[in-house]
Amino acid sequence: MQAGPGYGLICRPLEPYAAHVFTTREWQIGQAATTEARGSGWPEIAAAMDVDVSHLVRLHQVHGARYIVAVTPGESLPEADIVLTEREDLALLVQAADCVPLLIADTKGRLDLNGRPIHVVAAAHAGWRGLAARVPERTVQALGREHGSDPADLIAVAGPSIGSCCYEVGFDVRQQFDEAGFGGDALSAWFSTAPTASVRNPPMPGLPPAARERHWYFDAWRAVRHQLEAAGVPSGSIYCAELCTASHPSWLCSYRRDGAAAGRVAGVIRRRRRP
Repeated sequence: MQAGPGYGLICRPLEPYAAHVFTTREWQIGQAATTEARGSGWPEIAAAMDVDVSHLVRLHQVHGARYIVAVTPGESLPEADIVLTEREDLALLVQAADCVPLLIADTKGRLDLNGRPIHVVAAAHAGWRGLAARVPERTVQALGREHGSDPADLIAVAGPSIGSCCYEVGFDVRQQFDEAGFGGDALSAWFSTAPTASVRNPPMPGLPPAARERHWYFDAWRAVRHQLEAAGVPSGSIYCAELCTASHPSWLCSYRRDGAAAGRVAGVIRRRRRP
């Protein structure tokens, strides 16, 4: 789709419940090359969500699993990686440059005083540390705790992030998942000894020519899906872009590929009010 200053990605099944977009590098978010460019995309993102820029809720992301409930607009950046709201005038935003931007909406929700459904929404940021901390599960649980959402009524969308075609990790990463209580089946499914490249997601330049001892390729997409399913979200209501940020330098941002010069993509969501 075309939205704002550049192309973005949307998930059609999510559209009836929430306005949303996953941005591309054309949106000029978090560019490290120049101070002037950093964050210049916020007004365009707000316009794409049809909110004032002051109603764009952003976070100080810390690679954890803490959540906040957004109830008022403000300039401060709360320290969290998950944000929820039932307000229709707020757009929730998370940034990523290889991590998973995850957007979730309640397809039923509770009814307002006029009998109209309120579709609560959430945005979450999950790198490998966030996935080890169970961010997808924690987001579903938070929606239930704060807004009474039934996991069976949720629709979840994972945007572009680094894929197992490119994401080599060391023993410390796998060990953290092991210590977090994930079983052998999960570890076998999420960690492979060889990259899983495809025509759609070619391996980025510079990958080791052969498998290295005590190194694996991590599949964040499977980890997100499995955690959402474990939390009760139906498999048919989980969507994943399956576009690797490191594989597409012309339009996606990747810290693993570009280092400190990498920009950021954003996942943004705003709930709809049904007539």
